[in-house]
Amino acid sequence: MLESARVARVQKRGDDPRKILFDLMRHHGSLGDGGVVGDGRVVVRRVLSIRRAVNRIFRPDFSDFFVALRPFHVAIIRSLRDAQLQKKAEQECVHTSTPIRDDWPGYPLDLFTYPKHYSGDLECVYIPHGVIMDRIERLARNIMDDLGDHDIVVLCVLKGGYQFCADLVERIKVLCCNSSKTLPMRVDFIRLKSYLNDQSTEVLHIEGAENLSALSGKNVLIVEAIVDTGKTMKTLLDHVKAFRPKMIKVASLLVKRVPSGTGYLPDYVGFEIANRFVVGYALDYNEYFRDLHHLCVISDSAKQKFKV
Repeated sequence: MLESARVARVQKRGDDPRKILFDLMRHHGSLGDGGVVGDGRVVVRRVLSIRRAVNRIFRPDFSDFFVALRPFHVAIIRSLRDAQLQKKAEQECVHTSTPIRDDWPGYPLDLFTYPKHYSGDLECVYIPHGVIMDRIERLARNIMDDLGDHDIVVLCVLKGGYQFCADLVERIKVLCCNSSKTLPMRVDFIRLKSYLNDQSTEVLHIEGAENLSALSGKNVLIVEAIVDTGKTMKTLLDHVKAFRPKMIKVASLLVKRVPSGTGYLPDYVGFEIANRFVVGYALDYNEYFRDLHHLCVISDSAKQKFKV
């Protein structure tokens, strides 16, 4: 009835039925300068409602009316198709990362604050802290979508992963308070050491492995700061699988593109970076630089300065 009243009012001005149709679509917010906007299903209902209203008053020839509606039919089909493609892309993006190109120079140091005792030890700010936090929030949402309403054990890989793990768990906790889903979590810790200076070695030291029997039958989310060649993570996965968990997922803030890589890709990845040695945000170089707020590229002189 409301549509009929609007049509009746504009009929008195002698407007063409097609103009009325377009005006009503604009009134509903279903037609913008670039075409049909909004949810395709909602637009369909609006078009049908307007069509009935115009038809009751003008009784136009059906073929003429169909011609008038044809642009909307085409746009609606495109809208529904685009919505389906977007939904598919959102579902697939869970396992994708945010790649940073090889020639990315980073940000000048003078644009940010950092501890003065590292003056001369850094080349650039590679990923600012704010960007890291935004990406972690997206990862937390992806994890909630996948694992929500399941109890999980978060296995934090120390030492480099403690900051990423703490911020990720915090974001998941916030989502649990503002979502229809919840994700009960226990947090456990394991310590790995495979680096000497800036090189990943073949020797992997695992501390805390003897206490992983509690993972049996549990859903496990391993949280790591960086995956380099992938050999360390594969070794850890084999070790964790020996305790027969129900499920294992891996979240890593960084994945490095290295020639000697195994091709392993975690389930949740923050950033895919070039083969550069980054420090900060709890990542270290011989225990230095963990106190940096941002992810930065260490200078060659600093590698020599803190070399063991």
